[in-house]
Amino acid sequence: MANHTEVYFSEQVIVLSSCALSFLGSSLIIITYIIWSDLRTTPRKLLVWLSVSDWFSAVSYAYGVGKVFHTDSVDCVVQGAISTFANTSSFFWTVAIAVYLYVFIVRSNKRGADSLVLFFHLISWGVPLAITVAALCLNKIGYDASEVSVGWCWVKIEAPDHVLWMLLTGKIWEFLAYVTLPVLYILIKRHIHIAHAALSEYRPILASNSTAHSFSSMADMKLTLIPVIFICLRIWSTVRFILLLADSTARQHPVLVTLHGIGNTFQGAANCIMFVLFTRPIRTRLCNALCCCYCCSHCTSNQGTAEGDGTGPLISLCC
Repeated sequence: MANHTEVYFSEQVIVLSSCALSFLGSSLIIITYIIWSDLRTTPRKLLVWLSVSDWFSAVSYAYGVGKVFHTDSVDCVVQGAISTFANTSSFFWTVAIAVYLYVFIVRSNKRGADSLVLFFHLISWGVPLAITVAALCLNKIGYDASEVSVGWCWVKIEAPDHVLWMLLTGKIWEFLAYVTLPVLYILIKRHIHIAHAALSEYRPILASNSTAHSFSSMADMKLTLIPVIFICLRIWSTVRFILLLADSTARQHPVLVTLHGIGNTFQGAANCIMFVLFTRPIRTRLCNALCCCYCCSHCTSNQGTAEGDGTGPLISLCC
C-alpha cells in the first residue's frame, strides 16, 4: 500500500475556502435564529444544532488542512477528536431533522415530533461523544496519512483495526444516512403531493394562488435537494474509503482528494444557501438589515441618524 497521499497547495486553498464558507454559513444560520425570535420554530432549532456541528467541523478541518499533518502530535489528536465528534454529530442531526419532519408532516403528530427533540439531543451528542472518547482511550485517533482525509487527522492508518474504527467513527453512520434520508424525504414529498392534490380538487381558488404556489414549489425543491446535496457532498469521502479497502492508488488522485475536501467541509454553507439565502422572508430581512446598516453608516458620516428593523411571517424550515 502506498501509505501516503500528497496534499497539494492548490487543494489546501480550495478546501480552506470551503471551510471558510461553511464557517460563515453556519454562523449566519445561528445568528439569524438568535436575532429574530419568531424564527425559533422547532425545525429551525434542529437546523441550528446541525449548524453548531458543522461549525466545529469547519473549524477543525480548516486547522487540519491548513497544517497538513505528517505525524502524530497532540494537536493532531485534538483536531482529529473534534472533527470526528462534530462530523458524526452532523450525520445524526441531519437524519434527526428528516425524522422530525416525517413524524410532523406524514404522521400529522406535532406533539410526538416535539417529544423526540430530547431524544435527538441524547443520540446526536451522546453517541458521537461515546465513540470519540472510546477511540481516544484506545489510542485510535491520530495521523492517517491523508488516505481518507485531506491533511487533517482521523483514525490512525497504522492501527491494525483502522477499517473498523473508520466505520465506527463515521462511515457506518454515513452509509445509514445515504439510505435513511432519501426514503424519509420521498415519503414526505409523496404525502405533500397527495395532500396538495386533494386541496386543489376541493379548493381550486387556493391552488391558483401564485404566492402559495411559489412557497409550495420552493418547499418541494428543498425536500428534493436536502438528500441530493448531502449525498453529492459526502459521496467522495465514501469513494475514497472504498478505494482504500481495495488498496487502489486512485484514492490519491488530486481531483478526488479535492472533491473529498470540499464535500466534507461545505455542508454548513450548503445549509445556509438552502435555508437562509433561498428562504425569501429571511433573505429579505438580511437585505433590509444590510441596507439599514449602510444607511446608518452613511447618515452618521453626515451627522445624521437612521433606524430600521425587519418583520416578516413565521418561517418554518422549508418555507
